Amino acid sequence: MLVFRQLFDPQSSTYTYLLGDGETREAVLIDPVFEQARRDAALIADLDLKLVAILDTHVHADHVTGAWLLRRLAGGAIALAASSGAEGADRYLGDGDTIAFGKRSLRVRATPGHTAGCLTYVLDDRSMAFTGDALLIRGSGRTDFQQGDARALFHSVRDRILSLPGDCLLYPAHDYRGMTVTSVREECLYNPRLGNAVEVDDFVGHMANLGLAHPKKLDVAVPANLRCGRPDDESAATAAPAWAPLRYSFSGTWEIQPHALEEHRGAVQVLDVREPAELAGPLGRIAGVIAIPLGSLRARAGELDKGRPIVAVCRSGSRSAQAIVILREAGFVDLANLAGGMLRWRSEGPVADGGGI
Repeated sequence: MLVFRQLFDPQSSTYTYLLGDGETREAVLIDPVFEQARRDAALIADLDLKLVAILDTHVHADHVTGAWLLRRLAGGAIALAASSGAEGADRYLGDGDTIAFGKRSLRVRATPGHTAGCLTYVLDDRSMAFTGDALLIRGSGRTDFQQGDARALFHSVRDRILSLPGDCLLYPAHDYRGMTVTSVREECLYNPRLGNAVEVDDFVGHMANLGLAHPKKLDVAVPANLRCGRPDDESAATAAPAWAPLRYSFSGTWEIQPHALEEHRGAVQVLDVREPAELAGPLGRIAGVIAIPLGSLRARAGELDKGRPIVAVCRSGSRSAQAIVILREAGFVDLANLAGGMLRWRSEGPVADGGGI
């Protein structure tokens, strides 16, 4: 069974793809985004996968790749095109190379034109291909910088991507309209830039007259991506909160386990966002909590100290996760959710005192 997830970064409209072998649990990640690296690492851990390769389809101009940071967080070898000009990768790829993950693999197809180092990754059974910016859904990547070449891109897409089986699903690196997937057959029929009726001179003329502004992050993203996303301050990029042992969750919050909260209770504010009756109920409460029901938290956030870490608590960890969002919007920084809430505290942690408010 193939494990497959399509992830999204809303700031850059970038898709990141996770593929894993369901039997061996080995996995690869395609086109990660730096700001989403902890999210991706959390998902890999949640799915009990072992990351063996981190792949970029090209040197991106609109976001910084998460390759370097993911290698630090989750392991795996960084790989991208030998023609990309990037340094710091573990493997440099060329046309026809294979990236194995367990019993599955991706075959590399060189598809230059958007940049000189663009690659498309084709799944072993040719049921899926990951096209980067070479072919977008009903469109294509631009060709006006980073060694772009419209004529080369036309032949790359026609000869290396649209030559795949008609039912092969195509997954781009970006989409700005909310579409997630297309197919070879659809793009042959309906792509206005590269469909079957379009000839190379049509495409070259079209691309020469797009008049697009350069990506906002161009001056930051390209130099960083030529280092595979390695930042100037490596220690700051990998640092986790130091006030307690925390785990970053796929939902985007730091979590603390019951035993860790017990060890650090003197240094934190424990915020219980359940209703008053629940605090006197069978699950009890943690001694010394600050009780503010979730519905009142926005209005009463000023009762909390921004200078001390806050651990949010509820019955199961759901409402308290929302409390983290509310407090983050209010300017609080050191925040964590009690994993599993009072249910797990009762089963794994110290006995709650069970008293009323």
